[in-house]
Amino acid sequence: MYNGFRMKAADIFNLKDRVALVTGASSGLGIQFAKALADNGAAVALVARRADRLKSLKDEIEGKGGRAVAIEADVTDRAAMARAFDAAERAFGTVTILVNNAGIAHSGRAVEMPPEEWRKVLSTDLDAVFFCAQEAARRILAAKKQGTIINIASVLGLAVAKGAVAYATAKAGVVQVTKALAVELAFKGVRVNAIAPGWFVTEMNDDYLASEAGNAIKREIPMGRFGNPGDLDGALLLLASDAGSYVTGATIVVDGGQVVAIRG
Repeated sequence: MYNGFRMKAADIFNLKDRVALVTGASSGLGIQFAKALADNGAAVALVARRADRLKSLKDEIEGKGGRAVAIEADVTDRAAMARAFDAAERAFGTVTILVNNAGIAHSGRAVEMPPEEWRKVLSTDLDAVFFCAQEAARRILAAKKQGTIINIASVLGLAVAKGAVAYATAKAGVVQVTKALAVELAFKGVRVNAIAPGWFVTEMNDDYLASEAGNAIKREIPMGRFGNPGDLDGALLLLASDAGSYVTGATIVVDGGQVVAIRG
């Protein structure tokens, strides 16, 4: 643990001997998170539903000298996630870094949203975040270790947009869950923080962001561009490592200035 004395950045950001679990690791930002953690020394448990994609990512990480294990599981299935943590522990030991990244999006008018769609989004984007964080915290405390939980929120949890009522509500909940858990777990050595990305180009939205609607969004971003997955590495590594040892309950916004421009 960082003790306040001067250290090189390479040392305080070093994740050697840490064990990370990343949900939603088969696509998008989850892949980037897993690679960034592995590149900086962590052993990484890759969790998602698409086993073939996890295997490819595992092979890529190991090909570069990293350590990874692929674990097929659905974050909305609490029993499956308990087994996923078990598998990670068998492979590497207690998970001390959780990246709660798995999520789904939706679009459509609020008055037309069917209840099953609302429930599906909230179950994945909020309920699963809490229960995975709970599982991780229980295990970290039982092992008498220190750890960090990083929840992936969104700028839509801070400033809403049309057509995303369930997603925005879930992500606002993630911000509040982060604060509540941080307050409860800080004195036990578990830090809980969130990252709120803005518009990032992923396979889920690349066609939309390349459209005229996407161009309109881009014009509202002060930096004049969408985020690239690597733009989140700094925030992730700060919160995962000893560099962020005195940071808890925070939500780091990484959006090119969009929320500031909206709020003024």
